[in-house]
Amino acid sequence: MNIHEYQGKQVLKQYGVAVPEGKVAFTVDEAVEAAKQLGTSVVVVKAQIHAGGRGKAGGVKIAKNLDEVRTYAQEILGKVLVTHQTGPEGKEVKRLLIEQGCDIKKEYYVGVVVDRGTGRVVMMVSEEGGTEIEEVAEHSPEKIFKEVIDPAIGLQAFQARKLAYAINIPSELVNKTVKFMIALYTAFVEKDCSIAEINPLVVTGGGDVMALDAKMNFDSNALYRHKDILELRDLEEEDAKEIQASKYDLSYIALEGNIGCLVNGAGLAMATMDIIKYYGGDPANFLDVGGGATAEKVTEAFKIILSDEAVKGIFVNIFGGIMKCDVIANGVVEAAKQVGLSRPLVVRLEGTNVDLGKKILNESGLNIVAADSMADGAQKIVALVS
Repeated sequence: MNIHEYQGKQVLKQYGVAVPEGKVAFTVDEAVEAAKQLGTSVVVVKAQIHAGGRGKAGGVKIAKNLDEVRTYAQEILGKVLVTHQTGPEGKEVKRLLIEQGCDIKKEYYVGVVVDRGTGRVVMMVSEEGGTEIEEVAEHSPEKIFKEVIDPAIGLQAFQARKLAYAINIPSELVNKTVKFMIALYTAFVEKDCSIAEINPLVVTGGGDVMALDAKMNFDSNALYRHKDILELRDLEEEDAKEIQASKYDLSYIALEGNIGCLVNGAGLAMATMDIIKYYGGDPANFLDVGGGATAEKVTEAFKIILSDEAVKGIFVNIFGGIMKCDVIANGVVEAAKQVGLSRPLVVRLEGTNVDLGKKILNESGLNIVAADSMADGAQKIVALVS
């Protein structure tokens, strides 16, 4: 789950991470009032969307008086920002962060992520702050420094100090930077984050070390432990179909293709998308109904796929182990009756209760194309939607 920058800063502030003072605004008048309350000669007007690259897209402006705050707020609110992370459709700006200006002396990068290779949390830093870390990794990987953290003891002061020296933090600010890094790591672990990224971390003319930006993502599977974080969820930033899927514990991600996929198991779902692409098709979604799905969940999954107007055909690919093929079949039939199926449907069933599942589909009266294998099914659905 993603949250906005201003929300991330509120979370980090609870752990002692230094952040500029700021206020959220939903209207132009609120933006001007927020700037008045901050009382600084320079304020920053920042678009709040779930995507990076806002500055390059015109979503971050520096205002030197209240008239400029009003002008920039009018310009940004309601604007559709298109960045490298939003896709060509962009995202509409519905809220702003009005923040105190900062006397920036130097910018750095610091991020905390889970390294799948080591199975541990890693802190990464770079002296190349203010730019996408992906660009740094591609063009100057030697400028990124990492420390693998032992989960039993957490980030140690000597590790944080090593990172601070590696990116040439001024010696008089090393201790503040160490405190900053340890606080960031603590927030990451205690809030079950999947990423906590500060880009940039800045050293100010006044000798402060603070987070000028904050990106925090959270492990959705752990949100039951963090009701306070769950309350920060902005549904307007999410795809309506993905929101509906989350209500039924379905793993659904909308894509830009025209072939809907209903699969059980994340690995099989990925393989299904790959094989559709291999045969010249384009998947419209990733959808894993899971191993313990009920007919109700399958019905809802099918309805979510059909609600996407871009979908021209559907490929159901089930390998029944824990998941029984007859449950899938009943769900497909029920959903098709409720929604009205008018698009091509290819079904490949294999595994537990496969014969019963095929019997249910054959007797349903639906126009279903049977597939003998995953490759056969992919070829058939690609041909049908072409």
